[in-house]
Amino acid sequence: MRQLSGSFFSFLLVCTTLHASAQQQPGTPAVLPRPDWHFRGFEGRTYLDSDPPQFPQPVQAPKGAPNIVLILLDDTGFGQYATFGGGVPSPTLDKLAANGLRYNRFHTTALCSPTRAALITGRNHHSVTFGSITETATGYDGYTCVLPKSCGTVAEVLRQNGYMTAWVGKNHNTPPWETSSAGPFDRWANGLGFDYFYGFNAGDMNHWNPILYENRDLVPPSKDPDYHLTVDIADKAIAWTRRMKSISADRPFFLYVAPGANHSPHQAPKEWIDKFKGKFDMGWDQYREETLQRQKRLGVVPANTKLTARSAGLPAWNTLNADQKRLYAHMMEVFAGYAAHADYEMGRVIDAIKEMPGADNTVFIYIVGDNGASAEGGIEGSVNENLFFNGFPEKWEDNIKVIDELGGPKHYNHFPSAWAHAMNTPFQWTKQVASHFGGTRNPMIISWPAKIKDKGGLRTQFVHTIDIVPTIYEICGITPPDALNGVTQKPIEGISIAYTFNDAKAKEQHNTQYFELGASRGIYSNGWMASSPSFMPWQTVRTGYDPDKAKWELYNVTDDYSQATDLSASNPQKLREMQDLWWVEAAKYNVLPLDWRAVERLNDEAMGRPSITGDRTSFVYYPGQLALPNGAAPRILNKSWTLTADIETSGAGTEGMIVTHGGLVGGYGLYLKEGKPTFVYNFLALERLSMSGNEPLPQGKSVITINFKYDGKKGEFGKGAEVTMLVNGKKVAEEKLPKTIPMQISLGEGLDIGMDNGSAVDFTYKLPFAFTGKIEKVAIQLK
Repeated sequence: MRQLSGSFFSFLLVCTTLHASAQQQPGTPAVLPRPDWHFRGFEGRTYLDSDPPQFPQPVQAPKGAPNIVLILLDDTGFGQYATFGGGVPSPTLDKLAANGLRYNRFHTTALCSPTRAALITGRNHHSVTFGSITETATGYDGYTCVLPKSCGTVAEVLRQNGYMTAWVGKNHNTPPWETSSAGPFDRWANGLGFDYFYGFNAGDMNHWNPILYENRDLVPPSKDPDYHLTVDIADKAIAWTRRMKSISADRPFFLYVAPGANHSPHQAPKEWIDKFKGKFDMGWDQYREETLQRQKRLGVVPANTKLTARSAGLPAWNTLNADQKRLYAHMMEVFAGYAAHADYEMGRVIDAIKEMPGADNTVFIYIVGDNGASAEGGIEGSVNENLFFNGFPEKWEDNIKVIDELGGPKHYNHFPSAWAHAMNTPFQWTKQVASHFGGTRNPMIISWPAKIKDKGGLRTQFVHTIDIVPTIYEICGITPPDALNGVTQKPIEGISIAYTFNDAKAKEQHNTQYFELGASRGIYSNGWMASSPSFMPWQTVRTGYDPDKAKWELYNVTDDYSQATDLSASNPQKLREMQDLWWVEAAKYNVLPLDWRAVERLNDEAMGRPSITGDRTSFVYYPGQLALPNGAAPRILNKSWTLTADIETSGAGTEGMIVTHGGLVGGYGLYLKEGKPTFVYNFLALERLSMSGNEPLPQGKSVITINFKYDGKKGEFGKGAEVTMLVNGKKVAEEKLPKTIPMQISLGEGLDIGMDNGSAVDFTYKLPFAFTGKIEKVAIQLK
């Protein structure tokens, strides 16, 4: 090879050096990932006449960049925890607030998936297509619930700028049709920039028998008889952080912890529930009055704050009979135990991190709720929240029969709507109502010992969920990228609140913010708030709504903190101005078209949402298929179907689950007990039809067939069915179902072959009830 001249190599070296200099400007790159590395020294014919070798070095976070710990509770009201005047003790929040700042005008979107999408992207929920929860997605730009590549997450940006990243707990931002083990995985937590994930891909989860994933792998059921999900989440968050800091002590980390608490089911260890016996006998009306007084004493609300009227449709406590009061007070005791337990477990996480080196340079951002407290338990409370999602009301007379079991593994319980309203004191309304602060105003605490000096301070500037990402970027010294992984990025829509850290009187910078959820609308602008609620959140059927005739209210929230005094009649011009502004913002951020439908949007097939099953009508599954999510399982609701199981047994001693779909709150199962085939249909925990063969299966191979003949026509929901069981072609049992599940078969649990992974569909066996024979295959044919 002809030797190149030294002058030419020198020229190349100068050019390379100039390029390197251009790359080393202050701040982080506006285009990620960084360009591929190239050797920048002199390369001769051999290593003997070349510059010393170099290697690409790991990306370093900006000098002094802090650790970030982001904690997000679920379904929590402003007036719930004692730190903000509530009746549930919260020593963890107390301690963190004493060492940091309390924000009393922080806002969410009024619902979980939308808030969480906004939180990790820094953009409005409709801008990132999350105008609803994933289970009610529709095919409009603001509502697909498919996170766009143009809206990269804070974790992905931090990861490419030298951070270690983890997400522990609830993920409600992956489309349901993408949550199976077949993927795709680019919108699982690992695909959204998180190096490590441990948690669940659903809106809620059974805390005693959860379906969990570690990264992309299904987690085996725990064998701990005292297992509880919140404890597990805290343990995993602590373990990951300790592991990372032991391995790479100098690298900062970003830890996002999202426990399932305080979302239903309200499940907690009995010893925590017992702490609150008798503490809520005063009822929800007196609780609200007492909470407001505590809030004023703490200074977390202005001294002139008024208690808003009880929201429409909610009963007064003094109108209830003695049994209702006893049941509802205990439901609140269960919730309080659940919430206090969550505060304790998050305290373990915080304390463990504070014991590590560099704790002073750790920013704790603790958001106390992704929306206000939930009214989805209905007026009379619930022992199975899946009834709400299927459009069925519950009766207190039925629920009081299991009062002593609430909080335990047999029920998916939820307190009455009026307790949710009380948890949101002093505001009107609850979760799902985006027009009022009861749905959108949540406490937030930020602690950063190294930089925030106003310990225990209060901040009153208007803040929204979308402001968290730009705040993180600013305090970490990171430039929001213009391009990420080859995709041009939408601008960040939030505004950093770092300006408030050391200046309590700093001028508010987030001056305008729209709100919308299920046609419940609100608009904030420079101290004014216009509000137009649509439906009561406990209403499952929503018809007759006209957005052009809907009532609007007007509040001067600079003087009226709780939205207690409606000024719409006295200031119609200002109201008109605010209404017009709402429509402008709605058009700007993909809010339109408005959609106020409720439970009917939960039916995947009726709504035409994508499905990994496509138009298939035949399915074959083999042993080892576990936790196949609803979005990837056969759509058996409101139609006829046949299930065929080819198995082999060793006689009467063979038992275990052959196939099950769903669990505690609804579903079906086919299993052997003492060798006898049994089929159970769990109708939303209200009724369990069970049918069995009279004789144990013979030793050897058998074929069990379940024929499920639906009574309704196409488009008719929840009609009855005739169910027939055959063994080797011979009918052995038949039953008539008066009703079937219409909308949603289960919450967070799917289809299993060979065992029951998650909660039990029936109470006649002990989990995991693994099949002791051999399963060749299970086939399902939709008719």
